Amino acid sequence: MASRKQKKVWRYVEEGSLLKLKSYLRKHRDVEVNFAQGKRRRGVLHVVCSHGDDALLRLLLKHGADPLHKDRNGDTPLHLAAKRALKHGKADYDDLVVPLRKHCPAALSVRNNAGVTPHELLQGLSFEQKWRPSNFARRSDPEQEWREKLLGECQDEFFETFGQYDEDFLRYDEDEADFADWADRIRSEYETKRQARATADRKGRRKKEEKNEEEEERQRRELHARLEKEHQEYLERASRKKDETQTRKKRRYEERCDAVFVSSSSAGVLGYEDIPWPAPRGSVNDMIAVILHGVDRTDTDAFRKFLRRQQALWHPDKFAQRCGGRLQDRDKQKITGTVTALSQELNRLAQSLR
Repeated sequence: MASRKQKKVWRYVEEGSLLKLKSYLRKHRDVEVNFAQGKRRRGVLHVVCSHGDDALLRLLLKHGADPLHKDRNGDTPLHLAAKRALKHGKADYDDLVVPLRKHCPAALSVRNNAGVTPHELLQGLSFEQKWRPSNFARRSDPEQEWREKLLGECQDEFFETFGQYDEDFLRYDEDEADFADWADRIRSEYETKRQARATADRKGRRKKEEKNEEEEERQRRELHARLEKEHQEYLERASRKKDETQTRKKRRYEERCDAVFVSSSSAGVLGYEDIPWPAPRGSVNDMIAVILHGVDRTDTDAFRKFLRRQQALWHPDKFAQRCGGRLQDRDKQKITGTVTALSQELNRLAQSLR
């Protein structure tokens, strides 16, 4: 697999960028130019011979490119150069075949997978007869032969020195900052800024959410405290109202007891509603609660005396002596049952103090 440097060499070769490739190879002398790419397994010399780029060919040969490297079909760069020369003419022969033959004469006899050598490609189609002057003509015109030799030497010298001082002007190669690298750097910087912005946005949202949560928690605590306070106030109002109600009931109870049991003017017939019950429409427990309202139970002696007075007031026999003759017949049994139950509850409380 080609390295990053080799991929850049390959790109320069495909683009035909002689100056960039020359500067790059001069700066990276350790890069290996003998590698294959693609399904056809061609090397860089195959590419330049296919494109007909003689300048890149000479440069790559100078930097150690192997003219014997074979592709998938077994063709060497000289095979491709010969085919191109046969197709396009003498210019490609001079630009491609001649430098390869001069650099590696052995390449002429290398056979591809079909068993054909570059020499056979050239000789089999009589290329030299078709494009090159005959041996007799060459001997009869030494001036022309001398000019062709001089031209070849000039070309070699030109390609040896071509681009030698380009590094003074190709500043973009100093940092290998071609368009792809620039685009990668811009994309990387954009992605870094985007991630930083996204991180800042997330932090901002998290802080905002935390602030909102704190505000909601504060509001919940305030609401809970307010509800607790209102509930406590309600309980206190309910307790005061209950205490006031019980106080009114007990005061009315005591007043009616004096009116019914003590006052001599009370001599009428007594129905169930006329009896001074502590809680006329309540249960026996409700009646006991009214009777005991406001009594200090911690003072055992005073509490015992209070219970004795109430026991004497609601004792069935004593109640019968006081009011038995005045009870209405239709309510007599109900009055007697309630008095008995009230008396039994008072007796139970008295016994609990012993």
